[in-house]
Amino acid sequence: MALAGLAGATIASPARAGPRAMRYAGPSVPLWPATPPGALSILPVRAAEQRSSNPDFDDRWVTGVASPTIEVRRPAYQDGSAVLIIPGGGYGFLSVDNEGEEQARWLTERGATCFILYYRLPGEGWAKRASVPLQDAQRAIRVIRSRSAEFGIDPRRLSVLGFSAGGHLAGSIATRFDERVYSPVDAADQASARPDLVGMIYPVVTLAQPFVHAGSRDALLGPNSSMAERKAASVENRVAEGTPPVFLAAASDDGLVPIANSVAMYGAMLEHGRPVEFHGFDKGGHGFGARLPADVPGHAWPDLFYAYARRHGIHTA
Repeated sequence: MALAGLAGATIASPARAGPRAMRYAGPSVPLWPATPPGALSILPVRAAEQRSSNPDFDDRWVTGVASPTIEVRRPAYQDGSAVLIIPGGGYGFLSVDNEGEEQARWLTERGATCFILYYRLPGEGWAKRASVPLQDAQRAIRVIRSRSAEFGIDPRRLSVLGFSAGGHLAGSIATRFDERVYSPVDAADQASARPDLVGMIYPVVTLAQPFVHAGSRDALLGPNSSMAERKAASVENRVAEGTPPVFLAAASDDGLVPIANSVAMYGAMLEHGRPVEFHGFDKGGHGFGARLPADVPGHAWPDLFYAYARRHGIHTA
């Protein structure tokens, strides 16, 4: 999520961060065969606001997603793995470059086929707003798995990588993959929505503890949510025996989403005996994506995530 914390992040050279010259290859795959669940009479209108002041970089914030999609980014050489990338934005917008396209760039360089999730925003006029992002995340995993032969991937090597509020959604799909949040619409919904591994980068985790990111909470649940609703949507409360391996990375100087969120998730995973790795960096702030220079500790997280996924059999390149 590229909110206020991003302003303090150092932008690296174009060669590292992924310049505007990067190719935005398709295809774009709709998630739903018709209107998505919970649609009201008036649908939101898509808009993209360019937030970058650097002419060498895109930093688009997308709103108004009426027709959710997965944007496919294929590598030159496929190792058979797949990554569903979930941008952040406080559940109020999608940071599709910093936490989408640029992540797909380094992952495709390592052989992974990437799918950037353009999910619906809960405050844009959908019924059952708190379930809307999870509906799209579950459906995305099922669509990817059901079309694995077409995409050239192994359906048993599918990970999810989410950032900030997108990290909350990644944690939600890790812990609520079998919760019925929409009625099946076609054969794709017979596939499992359980990811094989989940990465949560500077994530929102709790919606109930004092260190909550209140903006994400209110955007997801509404401004007048009950404590019961907040606890039910807090990822640390949903960890169970079936939760897949989780990788966590955050910075101690994150002034927007406190690192205590990641600590809470780490503790919950340990408590339930689930595989987990946590990197708490001294410096990095919030919203850094893959843009930190080499002298800022948080820059190392992509290699650490990739190594963790390799140890769990996701990546082979």
